[in-house]
Amino acid sequence: MKVNISSKEFSVSFIAEKINGQFFGDSNRKITNIGTIDSYDHESLICVFSSNFLKNFNISTPAYFVFDKSIGESIESIENFILVEDINLAFASLTSLFLANISTPKKIEKSSCQNTTTGENVFVGKNVSIGRNVVIGENVVIEDNSVIGDGTKIGHSVTIHHNSIIGKNVEIQSGSVIGSEGFGNFLDENNNWVHINHIGNVIIEDKVLIGSNCSIDRGTIGATKICTGVIIDNLVHIAHNNIIGENTAIAAKVGIAGSCKIGKRNLIGGMVGIIDHITTANDVTISAKSTVTKNILEPGVYTGIMPILVHSKWKRVATLLSKLDKTSKFFKNNQ
Repeated sequence: MKVNISSKEFSVSFIAEKINGQFFGDSNRKITNIGTIDSYDHESLICVFSSNFLKNFNISTPAYFVFDKSIGESIESIENFILVEDINLAFASLTSLFLANISTPKKIEKSSCQNTTTGENVFVGKNVSIGRNVVIGENVVIEDNSVIGDGTKIGHSVTIHHNSIIGKNVEIQSGSVIGSEGFGNFLDENNNWVHINHIGNVIIEDKVLIGSNCSIDRGTIGATKICTGVIIDNLVHIAHNNIIGENTAIAAKVGIAGSCKIGKRNLIGGMVGIIDHITTANDVTISAKSTVTKNILEPGVYTGIMPILVHSKWKRVATLLSKLDKTSKFFKNNQ
């Protein structure tokens, strides 16, 4: 099921004024959302952070673009666009502009949800859909426009933020937070942190288990997605715009930074750290305490554990270690 993440509508001329940009093309077109390379329409605004972005993009798309002046002036084949001085600052302003207006959830009576068992102090926002045979613990908050599928169990003190979509027969254990604000920030020209609002959502498919005190951030734009059959241990953090493939198992204290694509049937050991924009193949096992800093494109078991060192020394040691296997084979062959 798809939810309407933003019901706001602005003209291009209004948006250009808000982000201190100069528009070219249709100034009266109505914009209702910030699009992505995978999801956009005639009412989308797409921010282009580098010229490399356009290599995989159909520039004849009907969407409206926002370019930094450093690259925008060289783009001649696009008719509808806005030029700005700082694309990062413009993007942060746009996420604030399209940020959803969320109501204060209201406390519900136990009898108000048909075929649902609820504990004390359950608060539910507007336009929330709760399926049949759902069990909700005490002190739970479910914000606006969220969907809870049939047979799902929600533990005590769980928070489900706006626009979250929870599938059927999902179990979310106590203290977990679904759809929390992600950690998106950048330094401006004065070295002050500027926060990027996250206007996407979280989609959790069917038969997913989420342990206690986990945090799954909503997408910056687009969705963070936990696919069918995934099981997640306690104290796991999954950042914005991650996709966790079907039947993957994640042990405790794992941290996965933003925009990763984890394959199907991955086994991720305890205290693993995965940096942003990583892709893993299907059927990958990552040993406990490993740090993943590059894509894993073949199935297999991977381990990466080293003591902390000064970074420059660590790079030299890592390079030597990666060559040890070849070196040992050379000496064996020359004995």
